[in-house]
Amino acid sequence: MAASTVTKSKKRSYFNVSKLGVVFSVLLIIVIVAYYFIRPQQATAVYASTLRQSTPLILGALCGLIGERSGIINIGIEGQMLMAAFIAFLVNVYMGNLFVAVVAGVAIGAFIGLFLAWMSITLKMDQIIGGTIINILALGLTSFFYIAGLTTQGKLQPIPLGPLANIPLIGPVLFNNAPITYLTIILVFVMQFMLFRTVWGLRTRAVGEHPSAADTVGIRVNVTRYLNTTFAGCFAGLAGAYLTLEAVGSFERGMTNGRGFIALAVMIFGKWTPLGAWGGALLFGAASALQTQFQFLGLDFIPHQFIGMFPYVLTIVVLAGFVGRSRPPAAEGKVYDPE
Repeated sequence: MAASTVTKSKKRSYFNVSKLGVVFSVLLIIVIVAYYFIRPQQATAVYASTLRQSTPLILGALCGLIGERSGIINIGIEGQMLMAAFIAFLVNVYMGNLFVAVVAGVAIGAFIGLFLAWMSITLKMDQIIGGTIINILALGLTSFFYIAGLTTQGKLQPIPLGPLANIPLIGPVLFNNAPITYLTIILVFVMQFMLFRTVWGLRTRAVGEHPSAADTVGIRVNVTRYLNTTFAGCFAGLAGAYLTLEAVGSFERGMTNGRGFIALAVMIFGKWTPLGAWGGALLFGAASALQTQFQFLGLDFIPHQFIGMFPYVLTIVVLAGFVGRSRPPAAEGKVYDPE
């Protein structure tokens, strides 16, 4: 009797959450469409900027959630992104090949992921300390070796997808972007499928939740963690390459500007799922886009520092309501010693 009561209460709670989600989604769509009809050019600019601002965040969040789903905490995403941005920039400067530059950025992200796995699994170092080492190293090395005045051979340009780019509202936003942005959208859905619908995803989640049970059924826990942390680094590397090869076209010291830490917040907001994290990234991207619009409104009575911190305040408010309700993988941050 008690068990059936609990089951009914859970179903009722899930139904209520689903209804709230549907209502919120419908209201959001109405607001988006209404804003477009009132101010089409401004709305298109805001929505396109939202997608662009969210791209490095969701890539960083994918890096973090694959690692944590495997049991490895990665707070070094900021350093991975910064180092990848720097290497991709240098390759573009000296080789003039954007594709090779992107590959170089992805490769350095993977290498730093391997370095984190080595510190966490082989050396059994505290994973928070390991991530901090990566962030400090990346900031120091990129600042020391950066040479002012270097010019690149150009950056990745938007590729309109034929008639799709002419569709009102969604055309300029979704179908007129540069390659890494397109790739990021595809990767979100691919990783959602792989994480929850494939054998690899099942093993990854098993290693992050119950490593001893996974070991019992023949899954090599530490090998899986090594491979996944290295693979996750590719996403942070792609995020760094996006910053220098697609978004800006140049490199500046500390140009990641905290995006790696925001990506962690986005990951938690999305409850360690790719689609959920993408929603969080779009929310922060929208806040950043609106912040830019606020600056153009001529609100001189509001200090620009307050307008600039709007996206970060929104992140804190959102996390304050979601962190307590989110349950991280049970074995994250815990070293596993095979018996």
